[in-house]
Amino acid sequence: GFHAGDPLLIREYLLKCKEKNLTIGAHIGFNDIQGLGYRPMELTPEEIEAIVIYQIGALASFAKSYNLVIDHVRPHGAMYKIASENYDFSLSIAKAIQKFDKWLNYTCLGNEILENVSSETGIVVNRELFIDKTYTQDFKVDWENKTYINEDDALNRIRTILHSSQIKIGNGMFMPIKADTIHFDTKNPNITKKIKMDGYSSILYPCAYNCFIILYFLIFSSSLRYFLFNLFNNFSFP
Repeated sequence: GFHAGDPLLIREYLLKCKEKNLTIGAHIGFNDIQGLGYRPMELTPEEIEAIVIYQIGALASFAKSYNLVIDHVRPHGAMYKIASENYDFSLSIAKAIQKFDKWLNYTCLGNEILENVSSETGIVVNRELFIDKTYTQDFKVDWENKTYINEDDALNRIRTILHSSQIKIGNGMFMPIKADTIHFDTKNPNITKKIKMDGYSSILYPCAYNCFIILYFLIFSSSLRYFLFNLFNNFSFP
């Protein structure tokens, strides 16, 4: 993406994904390498379309050279935050994705904005859930709260999500959620080990795309961050 990474790193992780038969996604961001894509920018719809298509195209060209295809697109940093709060901005991203390839999925925060974008464009969306962030009563991420939920609490969230499709929000109450993707931040580096110790490795297990779980490697960074999953009773092939 514009915010980080380089051609050699992209190549490295594409080959790792090919070796392990993992799905591949484009992690797009603002042209802000000094700020790692976390500084907001005001762009016109035409500018949004251009930077989205440019970044998808770069990864897609690499993937094609290794007989691979990309499956989904996820904004990063400030672009992600704006997309989760601004319908028109998110709509511009979705339209740009569709202009490049109508079969690509759009991954962003699972909320009403994403649902409305999907309804308007017909794009397939992956509703993402942050396992380590605080949610407000209207199911918005409290981006200003810099306190990360610790590993034990994150694991408890996973248990609750898997068993009852609910998440504990900031006021201590539980809310029903619909999620296709769980976001794991590298600030909880041992969470995958705890998942295995807790007995969830048979459910949250990395495998190929058309299976119950997807292990997603962030193509433009060296960190492992995402588990994408479909629960058994909601499983369907794309």
